[in-house]
Amino acid sequence: MKKIKYFFEFLIIFIFLLIFKIAGYRVASNLGNSIGKVVGPRFRSKKVIIDNIKKFKPEIKEDEINKIVEKMWGNYGRILAEYVYIPEFRKRRLDNYIKIEGLENLKKIKNSGKPTVFISGHFNNFELMAMVIEREGVDLSAVYRPLNNKFLNILMEYLRKNYICKNQIKKGLNGVREALKYFKSGKSLAIMIDQRVSEGINSKLFGKNALTTTIPAQFVKKFGCVIQPVYIQRNEGIYFEVFFDEHLSFDKSESVENITNKLNHWLEEKIAKNPAQWIWSHNRWKL
Repeated sequence: MKKIKYFFEFLIIFIFLLIFKIAGYRVASNLGNSIGKVVGPRFRSKKVIIDNIKKFKPEIKEDEINKIVEKMWGNYGRILAEYVYIPEFRKRRLDNYIKIEGLENLKKIKNSGKPTVFISGHFNNFELMAMVIEREGVDLSAVYRPLNNKFLNILMEYLRKNYICKNQIKKGLNGVREALKYFKSGKSLAIMIDQRVSEGINSKLFGKNALTTTIPAQFVKKFGCVIQPVYIQRNEGIYFEVFFDEHLSFDKSESVENITNKLNHWLEEKIAKNPAQWIWSHNRWKL
């Protein structure tokens, strides 16, 4: 039964993707925004989302929560609509819609010849970050979590491997081994640090324990590499800014816990900057 359900989900989404492609980028993204606000709340528990937002800001008022949630679902819809335009972004045909800040920091990494760990979270159209890094000439591998819907996952893997980052690593223990192999061969690593991982450690996120990946910290300890934070901001719905801040350097003697805590602090700052541009539907604080 689940396979039939997944197939029909895929069919519906595929039809929407065809409509989005016909509509053109600007219309498609705005249409996705409207659809996301209507359809999104039917698929995820609002309780988890509200509980998460209250962990970030305990004193938050209901009307502010509702604004954040509505914008989040609109962003979900936009991301779906924008997937069919990732090849156009990759080929620089939509460069008017994307601005890069701190490009000199990315070029330093490229010119250094040393692999780097890029960290970020699920902000806005997060797929565009790895696309920009690889498009600018950095030899990259990226960790991802396969979708539960195997029909959709085939489509997503095609887009990711051909237009986002060709070296895709499935999340998990085998993925860690693969990431190590790529890193030793000189390929940088891109990883999201904002989702719960069962093999992680408890690290504070907005003052609450959250199981957090230690992969970036472990790579610092093993290779003495730097960490390059990346953040993407959505402006006026259809425009993006990708920020490459100054890289973060750590001493190899520093503990995994301290490094992980500092990376979570960076994440807190970016979430607090614009709460509606982060995806709150993940059960981040589940222990």
